[in-house]
Amino acid sequence: MTQLLSIILAAGEGTRMKSARPKVLHEVGGLPIVGHVARAARAAGSDRIAMVTGPGHEAVRKVVTGIDPAIVFFEQAERKGTGHAASMARNLYQDAEGYIAVLYGDHPLLRGDNFRVVLDRLDAGFDVAILGFEPDDPTGYGRFIVDGEQLLAIREHKDATEAERQIGLCNACILAFRAEVFRELIDKLDTDNAQGEYYLTDLVSLANAAGKKVGFGVAPENDVLGVNDRAQLARAEGLFQDLRRTDFMQAGVTLKDPGSVWFSYDTEIARDVTIEPHVVFGPGVSIAEGATIHAFCHIEGASIGARASVGPFARLRPDAKLGAGAKVGNFVEIKKADIGAGAKVSHLSYIGDATIGAEVNIGAGVITVNYDGSNKHRTIVGEGAFIGSNAALVAPVSVGEGALVASGSVITEDVPPDTLALGRSRQINKPGRAKAIFERAKALKSSGGK
Repeated sequence: MTQLLSIILAAGEGTRMKSARPKVLHEVGGLPIVGHVARAARAAGSDRIAMVTGPGHEAVRKVVTGIDPAIVFFEQAERKGTGHAASMARNLYQDAEGYIAVLYGDHPLLRGDNFRVVLDRLDAGFDVAILGFEPDDPTGYGRFIVDGEQLLAIREHKDATEAERQIGLCNACILAFRAEVFRELIDKLDTDNAQGEYYLTDLVSLANAAGKKVGFGVAPENDVLGVNDRAQLARAEGLFQDLRRTDFMQAGVTLKDPGSVWFSYDTEIARDVTIEPHVVFGPGVSIAEGATIHAFCHIEGASIGARASVGPFARLRPDAKLGAGAKVGNFVEIKKADIGAGAKVSHLSYIGDATIGAEVNIGAGVITVNYDGSNKHRTIVGEGAFIGSNAALVAPVSVGEGALVASGSVITEDVPPDTLALGRSRQINKPGRAKAIFERAKALKSSGGK
């Protein structure tokens, strides 16, 4: 396979986002926009990826490194246009072989297949190939000036004549070159345009003038949607969610109300899973076959076993792991805890930093007291144990297999297997005392509290 170097341009500030956060770090489907672009470049077969960022963009470099540690960063200290930005990656492209693709870092719906549209043109003998699309409204986009299969030029909107502005085929977000052609042309760019900048798109005219064969491909408009403001960000999110919903339903997942379920870029769901309305998946969720997610749940960083049941109104936080057939019921929160096969945490409970064995029953209102103000501690409950309602398990503590913790107990010491543990005061009944207390309270209220 031909080697491919991709240069992602991500130096813009994105002022129209009205945000302290760089534009490319805003998220679609739980992943920063530029992360989607990097993933598309890898899916297209990029051996190496360069990313050009702006000054003060340490946050971009840090986040992207967490997504793809192999990306090499370059800085565009002065903003002199897209051609100037691409030239910042000289240390990588000066010895590159095969193909070089230059693309913009603000297209979250870009796919590896979009690369193939232009890379196939290079495979067919073209020296340069540019990705285009046909928007409903071409205003603001660079126009393709073509002659049959040959792309003669890309005219930026501000430089286009009125006749050229009537052209519907517009520049998208990927420019691909044979490596030697890119090196030959990139330093020939000039600033003879309305913006006084080095336009990357001027490489098309330079290629034609040098007798190169320049082609183009066309992508669906939604795939190359760029994000410049919050409205476009919301539109990209909506399109992303629609794609994910369709993909899952075609793969055998039942969505009771598809439009109310929100997925992340990495959500994994097996067939015959049922998801009820108003469920939100954060990053890092996997669900095994036959599980049911009831309405109004929020799930992030969790693994859910086969035939498990979650919700309604449950929250699974990172490192929650549910075994096969486990049940997490309404108003239950699970965090950094393993819930064994067939175990039940049915109502109004918090289980954090814990290992809950198979077939354990956790009663209503049970909590693991895992935090001492400075450190988190772990609770271990053995297989088949029964934890009565409103019990508090003060970690670090363990409850043995088959043990029974009485309702209302505060457990501060380990409970051996098959043991009944009571950690509460003995009940005392005082006949008539309740009536006296109520009467005194009513009298106090009648006197106005005097």
